[in-house]
Amino acid sequence: MKFLLACTSGGHFSTMKSLEDFWSKHDRVWVTDYKQDTQALSDRGEAVDWMPYQAPRDVLTLVRNLPRTFALLRKHKPDVVISTGASMAINFAIASRLLGIRFLFIESVSRSEELSISGKLVYPLANEFYVQWPQLCNRYPKAIFQGTVA
Repeated sequence: MKFLLACTSGGHFSTMKSLEDFWSKHDRVWVTDYKQDTQALSDRGEAVDWMPYQAPRDVLTLVRNLPRTFALLRKHKPDVVISTGASMAINFAIASRLLGIRFLFIESVSRSEELSISGKLVYPLANEFYVQWPQLCNRYPKAIFQGTVA
């Protein structure tokens, strides 16, 4: 199985790295923005495509990044796209849905009462939507709680 791991730098990247026991057993490619923490991917020999940084609520960059998102999905042909956010997840949720690719989203541990903006937007598009607080399952019936990402 081939994964495409899509996340922004910082905490979302850190969350994705915490899932290494899961994704390391599969073929994978990363899509992220180039920052100090994410540049370590190339140093480790990971396959990575760099995406321009997309700030939260930056609709213009989201629209500009959509063609590249579609191109990367067609190039890599993943079986599953996994995203921990943030706004980059929106691009991949839309494109994955339109191309018939499974899309999994893992909401941030900091979201204990309400979904993030990205989470709210990808919730109806995701094939699987994971939260790290069980009480969110009461408000969002499609949400799956499997514990927290260490």
